[in-house]
Amino acid sequence: MELGLVGLGKMGGNMRERIRRAGHTVIGYDRNPDVADVHSLEELVGKLKAPRAIWVMVPSGAATQATIDELADLLSPGDIVVDGGNSRWTDDEKHAVELGIKGIGFVDCGVSGGVWGLENGYALMYGGHAEHVAMVQPIFDALKPEGEFGSVHAGKVGAGHFAKMVHNGIEYAMMQAYAEGWELLEKVNSVTDVRAVFRSWQEGTVIRSWLLDLAVKALDDDEHLDSLRGYAEDSGEGRWTVEAAIDNAVPLPAITASLFARFASRQEDSPQMKMVAALRNQFGGHAVENK
Repeated sequence: MELGLVGLGKMGGNMRERIRRAGHTVIGYDRNPDVADVHSLEELVGKLKAPRAIWVMVPSGAATQATIDELADLLSPGDIVVDGGNSRWTDDEKHAVELGIKGIGFVDCGVSGGVWGLENGYALMYGGHAEHVAMVQPIFDALKPEGEFGSVHAGKVGAGHFAKMVHNGIEYAMMQAYAEGWELLEKVNSVTDVRAVFRSWQEGTVIRSWLLDLAVKALDDDEHLDSLRGYAEDSGEGRWTVEAAIDNAVPLPAITASLFARFASRQEDSPQMKMVAALRNQFGGHAVENK
């Protein structure tokens, strides 16, 4: 199968390689000419035989919208666009309508696997009409991990990115739990080798996971994480998960708390804690620390 791939960064570049290893033809475009096979979207479309399949792997929001707008003017009825970035599911519904007016199919695909996906495969969650999914199924099969699982047609347009959003929300909460446990272990005097404790959990425990394996790897690289600043960005999907929970009246206390913990990481001197300290001093005479 032929595929046009737009966006050849950390994920897209490795995805191109994995698809090629499966025997498919991939023509890639990126704004960085050093990694691109062609130098424009117009050239990319021109090199593909109809019906064309284009996979978009660029940042969500304006970049994805601009790419899809340009492709809409270049593609023909019967072609298909797959958005494999981290777009919001509501954007998928909009893109499907915009492209559908011109007879162009659309599939949204949440992709998980990070820098390990080239060798291990990518977990894929996709949404769209069955006939559109079938057009790019060989590419999904090439990207997914070996075995029965790791790929799912989650439902209608938007379902793929919605499923990936929830996946990332769960990821937030799991990472926060590991981080809180690590900090507590580091704090007490009785535990003398926190890294060894984490490593011991990799076998036989109910909390063993790939994230735990990665935590151990990070501690092997820097036992007390001294080289890192206590700051964590959020990709946006954690926020979207919490917003969707509010819209659907679904309680997500763990995921919501993990998102707010990332916000706290951005404060050198928490304004909230100033008020908490002031109140404790007022009602209980508890000591405060002044600058």
